Amino acid sequence: MSTIAGVNYLTTQDTADASSRMPVKALGQQDFLKLLVAQLTSQDPLNPKQDTEFIAQMAQFSALEQSKSMQSDIASLRGDQQMLQAYGLLGQTVKLQAEDGIDPVLGTVSAVQNEAGTPKLMVDGKTYTLDQVLMVYPSAVATQN
Repeated sequence: MSTIAGVNYLTTQDTADASSRMPVKALGQQDFLKLLVAQLTSQDPLNPKQDTEFIAQMAQFSALEQSKSMQSDIASLRGDQQMLQAYGLLGQTVKLQAEDGIDPVLGTVSAVQNEAGTPKLMVDGKTYTLDQVLMVYPSAVATQN
């Protein structure tokens, strides 16, 4: 950056540096450690912070990280459970809430589609979500000769 008579001119290098300094939406463990080191190095030597304050901050951050991880794992498990539930309906006769909300649809689940992580049931050429299933009828038992 060069300054002429109080006017700043950005060079291409300055612009590249500015874009690499864009704020991150979520702080990670590395960010917390950087903040902790900054706190330690900039504290007043005559009035230092107690180590218990730092330990409490680290414990809170650790609990937050574990909570985020658990939330992500639960969401993944929920998606897997829905897919298993949808695959379990293949070949089953189901009663579905129609789009118009008036007349239910009765048909056999012929396929399962995965649209953005959400299972969709294919019944008579139309797709339905799992929450539209009103009833599942037992499949006919094949007789052996």
